Amino acid sequence: MERELLVLWDIDHTLIDGGTVARRAVAAAFQRATGLPLTRSWSYYGRTETAAATELLRAHDLDPGDGLLAGYLDLLVAEMQDRAADLADEGHALPGAREALRALATHGGVRQSVLTGNLLVLAELKLAAFDLTEHLDLRLGAYGDDAYERTDLPAHAWARAERVLGRRFRGSETVIIGDTVRDVTTAQAVGARAVAVATGMVSAAELAAAGADVVLPDLRDTAAVLAAVIGV
Repeated sequence: MERELLVLWDIDHTLIDGGTVARRAVAAAFQRATGLPLTRSWSYYGRTETAAATELLRAHDLDPGDGLLAGYLDLLVAEMQDRAADLADEGHALPGAREALRALATHGGVRQSVLTGNLLVLAELKLAAFDLTEHLDLRLGAYGDDAYERTDLPAHAWARAERVLGRRFRGSETVIIGDTVRDVTTAQAVGARAVAVATGMVSAAELAAAGADVVLPDLRDTAAVLAAVIGV
């Protein structure tokens, strides 16, 4: 491969399935932060942690200002850290994820990191739980504490890549891989290639209708992943 490519992976339901650990952590952190039980339904569905937490508090008629949002997020991190062993026991790397990361790493022009709604510390925790950090340079990633809107995250990944590698990537040199429509629209917003995997709550048909460049049923076929990402 002659040209360099920045490949940015989503984490939840793209590389891993964490079971119900995060839901329990959210409920516990919410109770500790607000003194109230979590009673409203909520879904991340590709949102950043900042956006999801803000919406969760507002759904319970709470003002996320005056430190409540920051306090809740700190408690969420603590609750997830306390459940790290549960995450490793209950969750798993999705089939083909490790092989896809390894295969892409053999191509010298490919730099792999993440573009995720998770806070940086939670991204590190989740990936480490399933030994998925070897081929991911998390210094280049974009995280849920970088921006409210997911579509603003690629700029953060590019800025980090420029600081670390001394090289500024563009949309045409970036591939975003994820399982939600928001992953697709984020890629579209910056002119990146959108590779969607139907391993979450969104069907392959919905991902295709959203405009994904390629839709894969999962990551099991390593050759298909390579073809979708770098065309080999």
